[in-house]
Amino acid sequence: MRRVILKAPDCHDATPGRLEHCQITGSENLFEAVDLGHQPPCDALLSKAALDQPEVTYPLRLNICPESGLAQLGHVVEGSTIYPLDYPYRSGISEPLRIYQKAFADDIVQRFRIPADSLCADIGSNDGTLLTGFRRNGMRIIGVEPTNIANCAVRENQVETIQKFFTENVAKEIVAEKGRAKVITMTNVFAHMAPLGEVMRGLDRLLDKDGIFVTESQYLLDVLEDNQFEGIYHEHIRTYSLKSLVTLFPYYGMEVFDVGRASRYGGNIRAYVARKGVHPISANVADLLAEEERKGLFAPEAWAQWRGRVAENRARFMQLAYEARQKGLRFVADSCPGRGAVLVNYYGLDHNLMPYVAQLPGSEKVGKYMPGTHIPIVDNEVILREQPDYVVILAWHYGDFIMERWRERGLKSAFVLPLPEFRVVPAS
Repeated sequence: MRRVILKAPDCHDATPGRLEHCQITGSENLFEAVDLGHQPPCDALLSKAALDQPEVTYPLRLNICPESGLAQLGHVVEGSTIYPLDYPYRSGISEPLRIYQKAFADDIVQRFRIPADSLCADIGSNDGTLLTGFRRNGMRIIGVEPTNIANCAVRENQVETIQKFFTENVAKEIVAEKGRAKVITMTNVFAHMAPLGEVMRGLDRLLDKDGIFVTESQYLLDVLEDNQFEGIYHEHIRTYSLKSLVTLFPYYGMEVFDVGRASRYGGNIRAYVARKGVHPISANVADLLAEEERKGLFAPEAWAQWRGRVAENRARFMQLAYEARQKGLRFVADSCPGRGAVLVNYYGLDHNLMPYVAQLPGSEKVGKYMPGTHIPIVDNEVILREQPDYVVILAWHYGDFIMERWRERGLKSAFVLPLPEFRVVPAS
């Protein structure tokens, strides 16, 4: 049977299963950046009863297309599996993230002089934290969120939220009721949805003729520079470079007119998009494209060196974990981001090496178990009571903030930062 090779934009909508062509151009000229084995979805936390049940894992492999600059998974998991109704992530529970998102909203409104009463739509709006920043600036707001966290947005933040996956039909509904959006945001969402074409068609339908779309996603160059293998997980179907975004948007009559690098989650790319010709193209775009090429971002050789650094970090981390167990020392973890599950699974940790992972009180994750490793997730007050010998900061990208808060509360433990380079901060 003759295989049909998809061409852009027919290739933009990926279906669950193997993904062997570039999701932007349709090219099959991909190379493997890393294979992290078979892993469960990183946010598929387990109840105690589920520990005795079979657990499904999926291939976790990142491939790169040099032609488009896109990095993508080699296997796509069904969206309802990755984002179940009881999805446990809440953006508003993190103080650094709340501060970051307020500044994000303020910057967009002020920089682009968005008129009061304009419509702002946030796709993948979670508990509505980001949208509250736009509301404070006098804008009308609407969120789109497929999980039950949408109920938190309505109940706790009074943010009107459509509990659906974003599609062209959802965009039509919003336009019919509220008009087109002057601002559309997707923060760490635009890389997550497999049917990219459906999302782009919805974006085209919803965006006003002079509106702006701001997307912030994990940045492929930060993955390379900071050894961020644990940012590769089943929710992140795509990991964008600027080159890939510049390649994608013209298919839909849009273009990236400005770009910046942001600090969220250890390094994001923030791209500003509008309909072609609405805004002049900033020099930032050409500058960052040149930097990507200069750093060898699309060269297999650069990724081979990266895999060596990842392996070295892993070896040093596990050596400390084994030494701690041999000496009878307590080696535990604080914070439980989804990417932390990738790290503990890939490193080969379990509850014998790491008795628990602590999480902020009130988190939906407390009382559950890490997928794959079955390490229990507990209220982080136990760390203060126990004063363990080592505390691993799985949310290493907030490492300085987290360590400072623990020291203020009297924690004496040594801290372990697994990335970007393994290091131990001595006990106080």
